[in-house]
Amino acid sequence: MSVKLDRRTLLRGAGVALALPALESLAPVAALAKPTAAAAPKRVAFMFVPNGVNMKAWRPAAQGTGFALSETLEPLKNVKAAVNVLTGLTQQHAFANGDGAGDHARSAAAWLTGCQPRKTSGANIKAGISADQIAAMRVGNKTRFPSIELGCERGGMAGDCDSGYSCAYSGTIAWRSENTPVAKEVDPRLVFERLFGAEDEGETAEMKRLRQTAEGSILDFVMADAKSLRNQMGVSDRRKLDEYFDGVREVERRVQWTQKSAAQNGAATPGGLKPPTGIPADYGDHIRLMGDMMVLAFQSDMTRVATLMFANEGSNRAYRQIGIGEGHHELSHHGGSEDKLSKIKKINHYQMEQLAYILEKMQSIKEANGTSLLDNTLLVYGGGISDGDAHNHNDLPILLAGGSAMGVKGGRHMVYKDGTPMTNLFLTMLDRVGVPADTVASIGDSTGRLQLF
Repeated sequence: MSVKLDRRTLLRGAGVALALPALESLAPVAALAKPTAAAAPKRVAFMFVPNGVNMKAWRPAAQGTGFALSETLEPLKNVKAAVNVLTGLTQQHAFANGDGAGDHARSAAAWLTGCQPRKTSGANIKAGISADQIAAMRVGNKTRFPSIELGCERGGMAGDCDSGYSCAYSGTIAWRSENTPVAKEVDPRLVFERLFGAEDEGETAEMKRLRQTAEGSILDFVMADAKSLRNQMGVSDRRKLDEYFDGVREVERRVQWTQKSAAQNGAATPGGLKPPTGIPADYGDHIRLMGDMMVLAFQSDMTRVATLMFANEGSNRAYRQIGIGEGHHELSHHGGSEDKLSKIKKINHYQMEQLAYILEKMQSIKEANGTSLLDNTLLVYGGGISDGDAHNHNDLPILLAGGSAMGVKGGRHMVYKDGTPMTNLFLTMLDRVGVPADTVASIGDSTGRLQLF
């Protein structure tokens, strides 16, 4: 049996604050006496993809349990039992409603807020508080970071990006207030430094240089503290700690390799500008690296709320890594072309492969009470446009993964009445992460809790 330790959450070194995962040795005595699923932190995550999908290839043919995964959803086969397909959900305030063109901007701005964004490309932007930030306000005081906002495509917070709508609408899904979008971070190095750098005043420039290159690791600076702690742990906790350290080092190596590669490839920059830092050349590598850092942040309880935008809404990124040279947005205006629809399906399948990687990683991580990280996380994946050519915002492509330790059964295709507010789902999610129902009566256009049984 492991020795009961004084509760602490950080290993410290010069310029480093490495948060620890949930371990039995660090749990309160009551939790040790009676470990339950409720003892693990409850988390929410939202992953956004732009431009709609090929709905024919997305939607499963059968409803309820026992349905066969569609062609697009096939990569989820190893985590199917933890995934629900939700059909019929709508963001009504992403429609024009008298505001004319600009469906891409509206679809991102309304996705987590359920509010009609003000049509402006100036500073007077307005939408609403997003579901993730409501969660952050209610449970964020329990963690180092109330929330983290991640992305894989840079985007401005000013200027006109879609028919008179500010770029702020297309480039973010998180809104701290109705006038304050939360900028996402796309550089893995900066995310890693934010999560693990302690900004210690005693850190020397040399220490930081070593830590940010392949010459050194963040783990080097906390090993003395870690060794002392490890000697007091039981076998199970030692194994969990080693697995966590392995995960941190794996991500760190990939960040370092990406940074070195970017520096080498961008050594001769005009005007003496510094080369780009830390953005992987391969898009799939970028998504997975950001997903891995989200997982580490959840595993170590640095945050319980996260958003990840695979790309900005309206993104015209080409997917040359899977043989598609045309831009995504361009293809989404398919006009019924079978060739374009086939390429959209291929893009959607590729995106699903990245999601499957993240979900499988979450499922593989066991918490102190024996449940998995995925069991204790409710993760929404999808977008604010259904068919890219129609620009419709009803019958959205939405998945809900995880949450079995929060009373959510998986492995179902649930069909709701067309027009059901997607914000109803968010109210239910907030209930499951411990946000009292009487503190959040509504989100945007919500009409009540969504039934998930």
